[in-house]
Amino acid sequence: MVMDCTAGTHVHHDVYAAQCPCRDVLDLLANKWSALAIGALETGPQRFGALRRRLDGISPKVLTGTLRRLEGMGFVTRTVHPAVPPHVEYALTALGHSVAEPLSGLRTWVERHLDEIAGARGASRCAEGPAVG
Repeated sequence: MVMDCTAGTHVHHDVYAAQCPCRDVLDLLANKWSALAIGALETGPQRFGALRRRLDGISPKVLTGTLRRLEGMGFVTRTVHPAVPPHVEYALTALGHSVAEPLSGLRTWVERHLDEIAGARGASRCAEGPAVG
């Protein structure tokens, strides 16, 4: 759906247009770590360590980059509480909460249909024939 740009940076928002800034947002939100981080923050503010434990398999470097990008686009806030060592919490903004719902639906859909997807992947591998090595 093409929408008029209210910021005046270009005529229309069109995610299919190569130069539309919508693509940057879509790229961020379609990233698995972004979708999972937003989901983990739905329950409330989290410290970095808690997020890292919840997002099993993410490296500290990737989590840091993901949180910075989400913060830079206005989906997440970072609050530093004065303490020794510093206590940092991440939380969803109103914009972050608004995107959490469709991302939750996508995560739920994936979990619900994973067996079908795995079956289709197995069937397509069988149709390809044996691997030649």
